[in-house]
Amino acid sequence: MWRKWSNNGYKNMANQLVTSAEGAAGVALLEPPAPESLDLIEQAAIVLLSMGEEPAAGVLRCLEREDLLAVTQVMSRLSGIRVDSVRQSLQHFFDDYREQSGVHGASRSFLQRSLALALGGDIAGSVLDSIYGDEIRPKMARLQWAAPAWLAERLAQEHPRMQAVFLAFLPPKLAGDVIEHLPESGREALVLNVAKLKDVDRDLLVQLEMLTEQYLAEFGTQSVSMEGVKQAAEILNRIPGNKQELVARLRARDPEIASAIETEMYDFFVLSTQSETTLTQIIEAVPAELWALALKGAEPAVRKAVLGAMPRRQAQSFEDQMRRSGPVPLSRVEQARREIMDLVKAMVDAGELEIQLFAEAVVE
Repeated sequence: MWRKWSNNGYKNMANQLVTSAEGAAGVALLEPPAPESLDLIEQAAIVLLSMGEEPAAGVLRCLEREDLLAVTQVMSRLSGIRVDSVRQSLQHFFDDYREQSGVHGASRSFLQRSLALALGGDIAGSVLDSIYGDEIRPKMARLQWAAPAWLAERLAQEHPRMQAVFLAFLPPKLAGDVIEHLPESGREALVLNVAKLKDVDRDLLVQLEMLTEQYLAEFGTQSVSMEGVKQAAEILNRIPGNKQELVARLRARDPEIASAIETEMYDFFVLSTQSETTLTQIIEAVPAELWALALKGAEPAVRKAVLGAMPRRQAQSFEDQMRRSGPVPLSRVEQARREIMDLVKAMVDAGELEIQLFAEAVVE
């Protein structure tokens, strides 16, 4: 239960726990579960709720995605907990604390000086790189909340060596998801580069940490606004009537936001939800060379939908053409996708095409 608590601030957390527990003791509760019926996650939730917002946030930062979701879900629905259950949970925490808190870890500067005296500067640096290489993993694990496609778009602009190191330090599942969103032509070489990694030098670790902090900062500032645009686009897609008139009114008030919403409404991925008839119309209207660019590194669902709407021989010829074309700059791929979706939008506006802009159940 306590295996992932923060390494610092134990004593402060303990003091806050005592104060909070005394306050919790005065709450009148009805029909509570017995103390022994609480599982470990429920006990962890009680401890987190008792310690205050800032210490609890410090603990939550140390949890993996699945653990964080599990404990916060329990925290959100806890009710009717008796005082003796709270006390038992806190006692469990303090028992573990007494067993594990005798010696605190050394700082990096302490280890640097000690190892330099014992082993010499060069060897000390190598040992520290090994130790602190492991320390960057928890920071990178916070990127699991970012969309793999978002990470892949940024990672594609980095040097192949940095791409390999970055993926090697990511949680394996997230690394696999990111690779799936990178251009298909370079995936094999990238996996080989990861497999060949042995030692990562100090300078590269510093660059990796800087890159991780940059991504975390960008993710923190962009995720809310991007989700807002996406939500607005989905709302507009569900409003009956003349959507273009509403978008025009939005553009009069805020051209930048209106453009972002319209782009989100006609995202390239919506092609994966279209009927075969609709896709056939689009395929016939778009030049083959544009498809060859746009489908490079596209999500499997989009590739499957588009190629599935083509005659088998044409689809086979098209796949051969994509393989022969080799690596393509991401900017050209994105431009091709925008051109296709601009054409789709023009066909919809002209009444030549009907498309489904959001995923929902359909009836034949």
